[in-house]
Amino acid sequence: MTTQISATHVKSLRDRTGAGMMDCKNALVEANGDEEKAVEIIQKKGLAKAAKKAGAIAAEGVIHSYIHAGARLGVIVEVNCQTDFVARSPEFLDFVNEVGLQIVSMTPSFVRREDIPETDKANQRRFFLEQMAEEEATTGKKRPEEAKAKIIEGKLDKWMSEACLDEQMSIRNHDQSIKQIADTLSAKLGEKIAVRRFIRMELGEGIERKKADLAADVAEALKGA
Repeated sequence: MTTQISATHVKSLRDRTGAGMMDCKNALVEANGDEEKAVEIIQKKGLAKAAKKAGAIAAEGVIHSYIHAGARLGVIVEVNCQTDFVARSPEFLDFVNEVGLQIVSMTPSFVRREDIPETDKANQRRFFLEQMAEEEATTGKKRPEEAKAKIIEGKLDKWMSEACLDEQMSIRNHDQSIKQIADTLSAKLGEKIAVRRFIRMELGEGIERKKADLAADVAEALKGA
């Protein structure tokens, strides 16, 4: 028996996913009218479409500046697409602004794993090994080398997922990563969309501030008296 799909049901799914009317109707038919399952179907198909665009050249887009309230934090980020038309679209610009807010809030160091230098990975491995050695010295319990290697790789994987913008979960849409949101938008707009690079700046970052030492100041003043 074929499930009857109403126009209202199709519109509801379209509003949630941004997919085409026929795509929404077909997804609802495939899901036997279950809208949540239909959303999953649309997302999976959307990601598949986005994957086909992965090799496309995205040389258009925008360079966007995001200054957080109070003007103490700021970001300059380049987000690419394939045409100037999409670069001016509200959906694309909303995503760009969301990326700026994400960078300010979650402080990623890289866009994707491929951007991480091998020296940084080596330093993190060394740091985790030193942590483990201190823990073993404190507890007196030593792990087998094979177990240590797995733990280190697990810690490194977690560190990379937190350090890379693409893999961070969106602070606005907690069940999707920035890359997943970009892929979904790519499927919706029909173009490859990707963050290329960014710079995050914080007021006073890198400046060594002079620490006030009241006792030393008083002693110095007494010497000169």
